[in-house]
Amino acid sequence: MKGQERRIQILELLRASSAPLSGVCLAKQLQVSRQVIVQDIALLRANGTEILSTNQGYLLPEPSLTSRVLKVVHTDEQVEEELSLIVDCGGWIEDVFVYHKVYGIIKAPLNIHSRLDIKNFMQDIISGKSKLLKNVTSGYHYHTVQAESEQVLNYIQQQLQQKGFLAELQDYEPIDFHKQTGK
Repeated sequence: MKGQERRIQILELLRASSAPLSGVCLAKQLQVSRQVIVQDIALLRANGTEILSTNQGYLLPEPSLTSRVLKVVHTDEQVEEELSLIVDCGGWIEDVFVYHKVYGIIKAPLNIHSRLDIKNFMQDIISGKSKLLKNVTSGYHYHTVQAESEQVLNYIQQQLQQKGFLAELQDYEPIDFHKQTGK
């Protein structure tokens, strides 16, 4: 196996592992010495790949997420459709909040990552455990949505716009929601 192929294999092994991989472990799997692995890691880093070293071995950092606050409006019957659209497009719905003219910002965590999370959330709402926060402000509410890139967030925003879920900010609303919500 040539050096470039081995370095690609090292990255594949690190991506596939949920735990750090030691130099010895990588060396055994690739049938080279630990020193060759150390040199390969140095070359990968020199070419811009971020590889973390721990006392247990090497690992790749978790992908960083970017977030955006989106103002939306829809009916109670469209809640599942709205949440599914965001998740299916690659988003994670961190929270829901409303901007009330008297009470200010009222916020609740959602942490919705999947359709299963949506199903569980909808069961809690349907069972009567709670009411939708959006109903405090005639359907208008906000979500902090996270994704792997600005492009994914742009796509989510575009899809919400096409479905008619995206709402425009009003003059009385605070512009910097991250500042207002303590982010």
